[in-house]
Amino acid sequence: MDLATLLFSALYQFGDAFAFLVLSACGLAVIFGMMGVINLAHGEFIMCGAYVSVSAARAGLPLPLAVLAGALASGLAGMVIERLVIRHLYERPLDTIVATWGISLIATQGTLILLGSSLQGIGTPLGGFQVGAYSYSAYRVVLFLSALAVLAALYALFNWTKFGVIARATIQVPHMAAALGVDTRLIYSLTFGLGAALAGLAGGLYAPTMTLVPTMGATFIMEAFVTVVVGGADVFLGTAPAAAILAIVKASMTSWQGQLFGQIGLLVTVIVVIRILPRGLSGFLLRERA
Repeated sequence: MDLATLLFSALYQFGDAFAFLVLSACGLAVIFGMMGVINLAHGEFIMCGAYVSVSAARAGLPLPLAVLAGALASGLAGMVIERLVIRHLYERPLDTIVATWGISLIATQGTLILLGSSLQGIGTPLGGFQVGAYSYSAYRVVLFLSALAVLAALYALFNWTKFGVIARATIQVPHMAAALGVDTRLIYSLTFGLGAALAGLAGGLYAPTMTLVPTMGATFIMEAFVTVVVGGADVFLGTAPAAAILAIVKASMTSWQGQLFGQIGLLVTVIVVIRILPRGLSGFLLRERA
């Protein structure tokens, strides 16, 4: 393998790992990182997005619209769950672990009973391309570009729009926002729904590349939590650098010893980062700014 092909292969593997980590973690970064809700049902929102996207695509909807439909369905489900369950637990953050775990079990088993053990997929679109002696999936490049677009859209939403400013203010100082006339309940509901929609978007984007089963969310949730914990509470300062570092670790370890060692590398990395930087990368960067 010549140097150019070797370099492209390394970049491709990095981009693939980076996209998976970012898309898996963005929704959790909003719900857990910003709102402080420990959402163990994150994987089920991803599963919801994947199932709805594939069902919509098989019904004749173009894949981009089907993915958006999956994201919308997950977002609406998230808003309903926030209204019925999560809203009553904001002052009891540890109780959200039990509540969302219960929701996760109900969603997984309910899907298994209603829809069976698997759902027919739609296949990976766009085909592949050749670099040197190796072929690569073009859709994986689309996933990488989608991850960058999601990061840019979140940054713009929370920094350049009225909703973003109000949402950050409500989450940081809710009593002051309420005193200024902000409907804090609506803002919490919309923010939670946004996090769930981002999870559904991840599921919809990855649905063509995976076997669709009720437990598919477990594929995402470990790496999502690892990315958010390493990144810290600030979605914008933490998620992208954490995903980049973890993508390098995962791609390197996977290419060296396989998928299992890639997962082990992620877990070792998060242990080391928590030990050195207990507030994550964003906490360190904010401290350096100050």
